[in-house]
Amino acid sequence: MSNLPLPPGNLGLPLIGETLSFFSDRHFTSKRLKKYGKIYKTSLLGKKTVVMTGAKANEFLFRNENKYVKATWPKSTQILLGSLSLAVQSGELHTSRRKLLYQAFQPRALEGYLPKMVQFTQAYLEKWLKMGEFTWYPELRDYTFDIASSLLVGTENGSDTPLATLFEQWVKGLFSIPIPLPWTTFGKSLACRQELLKYIQKIIENRLHNPTTETDALGLLLTAKDDQGNSLTLEELKDQILLLLFAGHETLTSALVSFCFLTAQHPEVMAKLRQEQQNLGITPPLTLDQLKQMTYLEQVLKEILRLIPPVGGGFREVVESFEFEGYQIPQNWLIQYLITETHKDPQLYPEAQRFDPDRFAPNQEADKQANFGYIPFGGGLRECLGKEFARLEMRVFASMLISRYQWELLPNQDLTLIGIPTPQLKDGLKVRFSEYS
Repeated sequence: MSNLPLPPGNLGLPLIGETLSFFSDRHFTSKRLKKYGKIYKTSLLGKKTVVMTGAKANEFLFRNENKYVKATWPKSTQILLGSLSLAVQSGELHTSRRKLLYQAFQPRALEGYLPKMVQFTQAYLEKWLKMGEFTWYPELRDYTFDIASSLLVGTENGSDTPLATLFEQWVKGLFSIPIPLPWTTFGKSLACRQELLKYIQKIIENRLHNPTTETDALGLLLTAKDDQGNSLTLEELKDQILLLLFAGHETLTSALVSFCFLTAQHPEVMAKLRQEQQNLGITPPLTLDQLKQMTYLEQVLKEILRLIPPVGGGFREVVESFEFEGYQIPQNWLIQYLITETHKDPQLYPEAQRFDPDRFAPNQEADKQANFGYIPFGGGLRECLGKEFARLEMRVFASMLISRYQWELLPNQDLTLIGIPTPQLKDGLKVRFSEYS
C-alpha cells in the first residue's frame, strides 16, 4: 500500500459526486485545473475519478493499457453502445476485433469510398447554394450521415430515413445519468437503441439475401474473418455498425462545423487556402494524390482539431494501483484524460487559444514536439479506428468548399461552444452562402 497522498480535489456529494456540475458548468475542468494543477480527484457518474492532464499523463496511460489501466466508458455510454461494441472490449478480444474492423478502413477501402464522398459533397454544395441562408449544423449532420450510412451500411439518403431520427435521439443519452425510466434522456436513448438495432438487423439480413458488388464497410465486414477464420456474428455486427455510424458521423460533424466557423473568422487563412487550390490547378475528379498535395489545408485541419477536438477526452479504469507525479492512484478508480486541455498546454502550443495553422508548418510541426501531445483521435491501442476515413472526408469537404464557394456568419447569433456530446455552436452556425467570384 502506497504512503503517497491521493491527488488534491473534492469528491462532492454522496453518490452523484460532482456529476451535475460536470454536465452544467462548461468551465468545470478549467476551474479545477487552475485550483489543483494537472492532476486532481473528483467523483463523476457514481465513480471516484482522477483527472490526469498533459502529454506525460497521456503517454503513461496509453503505454500502460492492460497493465495498470484498461479502457472504459461511463455506464450510460457502455449500455448504449452495447456489450459487443469494439469500444467496450478489451485485451485479446479487442485486438482481434479491431484488426477485423480495420479491413473497412484500410487504404484500398478508402480509395473506393472517395468517388461517393465527392458525389455527396457536390450535391450538398449545390443544395446550399440554392438555399442561400441557413443554419449549417443540422445540414452538416445530414451530409455526414448520408455519407456514413451509404459508405458504411449501403443505405442511400440515410438522413431521410428513420435511422437518422432514431440516431439523433440515441446520441443524446450517451453521456447521461443512466436512469432507465421512459421520460429520462437515458431512457429515451435506450428505447432508440432497440429500434436502431432492429433497423440495422433488417439492413444486414437484406444484404445477406441480396448480395451486391457495392463497396461499403458492411460488405467488407460480412466477408471479413479473424486469424482463426471466424466471422462476426449478427449480434456483433449490429453493435459494431452502430459504433461505426457514431464514429463516422457525430464527431465528423463537429469537426466540419469548426472548420466552417474558424475559417469564416480568419479571412487571411481562407485566402491562403484558396490560393493553394488555385496553384494546384485541381480538376475533377478529385483524387487521393491531389488531396496529398494540399499541405496548407492539412495544416489548417490539424489546427482545427487541436483547438476544438471533437472528443474532449476519455476514460480508463485502474486495474492495478500505481503512482504518478507523487500521488497514489487507487485500484478500481476511474481516470479521465483530457484531449482539449492537452492541446492548450502553453509549453507545447504558445498562445494556445490563438488559431494559427502555421504552427503545423513543415519547419515547426507542433504535433511532433512531445509523444501524445497532439491526440485529436486518441492514442495507443485505442486510437480511433476511423481516423483516416474522417481525415479523408474532411479534406474532400474542405477542398471542394473552398475552391468554389464563400460564406459569412450572419449577425445576432450565439456562437458559444457547447461541449457534450461533441462540440457545437449554440445557435448552430447561421450563414449566408454563395458562389465565390
